[in-house]
Amino acid sequence: MQNNIEQATKQLIDALKQTCGSYGLGNDGNEYKIIIQMFLYKYFNDKFGYEAKRVNSTEGKRLAQAEKWDAEYDKFTDDEVLDLFDMLPPTTPRMKPYHTIAHLYNAQQESDFSSLLDSTMIDIAKENADIFSMATVNKTKLTIFEEITVFIPDSTQRDDFARSLMRYIADPDTNFEPIFSEKYDFFSTMFEYLIKDYNKDGGGKYAEYYTPRSIALIMAQLLVGDEEDLRHIECYDPSAGSGTLLMALAHTVGEERCTIYSQDISQKSSKMLRLNLILNNLVSSIQNILQGDTLLKPGHTNPDGTNKQFDFIVSNPPFKLDFPTTRDTIASDSKRFWAGVPAVPQKIDPDKPKMKIFTCFIQHMINSLRNESGKRKGRGAIVVPTGFITAKSGIEKKILEKVIKERIIYGVVSMPSNVFATTGTNVSVLFFDMAKSHDKVVLIDASHLGETLKDGNTQRTFLQPDEIDKIVNSFKAGEPIEDFCATPTYDEIKDKGYSLSAGQYFDIKIDYVDITEEEFNQRMSDYKQTLTAQFAESRRLEKDIMEQLNSLQFNAQ
Repeated sequence: MQNNIEQATKQLIDALKQTCGSYGLGNDGNEYKIIIQMFLYKYFNDKFGYEAKRVNSTEGKRLAQAEKWDAEYDKFTDDEVLDLFDMLPPTTPRMKPYHTIAHLYNAQQESDFSSLLDSTMIDIAKENADIFSMATVNKTKLTIFEEITVFIPDSTQRDDFARSLMRYIADPDTNFEPIFSEKYDFFSTMFEYLIKDYNKDGGGKYAEYYTPRSIALIMAQLLVGDEEDLRHIECYDPSAGSGTLLMALAHTVGEERCTIYSQDISQKSSKMLRLNLILNNLVSSIQNILQGDTLLKPGHTNPDGTNKQFDFIVSNPPFKLDFPTTRDTIASDSKRFWAGVPAVPQKIDPDKPKMKIFTCFIQHMINSLRNESGKRKGRGAIVVPTGFITAKSGIEKKILEKVIKERIIYGVVSMPSNVFATTGTNVSVLFFDMAKSHDKVVLIDASHLGETLKDGNTQRTFLQPDEIDKIVNSFKAGEPIEDFCATPTYDEIKDKGYSLSAGQYFDIKIDYVDITEEEFNQRMSDYKQTLTAQFAESRRLEKDIMEQLNSLQFNAQ
């Protein structure tokens, strides 16, 4: 069942892309908005129908018994609609009869159909604003839907464009209802297929690419560990992107046991994260998605204005990003950025940023991990360039010294090259625990794992399931493994200059081979003969060179 629906869903996405391309919006900056909005409209329609037919009331039974629930729904009075709404689960999208795909599809021949489609979307957004709206850090609401046919510059083409979109989402072969009782991992596959073309370029200025699922799984499993008594867990990502890390963490903790919080400077990524939450049964966390600059103005705060603290934090921040206009303001928060903020380079090159912004996110993470007395302590994991773990100076060295001296860091996993589609930078994952209860640090060198495959025009390294298990199990066991896992004490790390590179703690092995006295003497004789011949050749070359030099004469002509 899942494979059939997955295939139909991908075909739907491809058809919507084709429609956009046919009307001049292929690879346009607004294309993804149209794809996501129409996809969500389809999802809302089918989700509402699925839940409405399950309602134990006269209205629910009428819809369940009807040959076509949406045709029967068109007959409902306003009071019957409100009665049905009252019985629906709180996170179910509310759709009035004239909102359904079937109703709108049947109205295609009306004049100005594009305006009808847009107004219907806006009306659905208003009806569901309390559930599905997210906000900026300045409290501006971003609703779930907006007008889309306005992206067609030629107004005479908008009606045909709207009809083409409707034709595909009304296709009866694409019906999401059968999957609403399935596990949610299926939605991740749909989600990645939906957004992959909009992340392949690295997301431009704000690095909106999503983290490989293998790294997300490793981070989630090692953060949560084997802990079973998890209740009311608050998970946070200060540079959330499209939410891959948060989804992996939520699945590991359990969707019903956690609340998601996030912030990202990109509105596009925030909207994609909202979609991800909807598809992963985490609708109640949508109110906690904030769009804005986390370093300049963190949006999740306590009533007294201090930063809110969390049980689990995950992050894959941009590694380098120049922020000259906000640098001094950010640096003025010396409590949060205790190790400092990168200096502004003398010359700003938009294509080659130099400010190591990831160091700010490390500090923000540590400051945001739960550390109250008498409560569970927070744990965090962050992706950084591998060069950081052997830093010898500057802000990076100050961070290393703090997390090692205070025993905040408890593990590092260095990943293979080219695990990200958009950067060749080698990456490592740091693991923090504010409980500070560890005696050793687990350092894993996974750089030689993975299978290298061609992905478009680039080489990518993919970790296989058994390799993910090896990393996770070895980390949890905390025992040294030759050329793979080291477990130095904090004092040993200090003696190595605060280096967190596993290779510096592996034993140096010298292979000894037993030989007889006769074999030894023969080898020594062979070495002497070889050296004697080489020395003789060297003396001959010296003599020839000197003779050549002596034969040279000055020519005055």
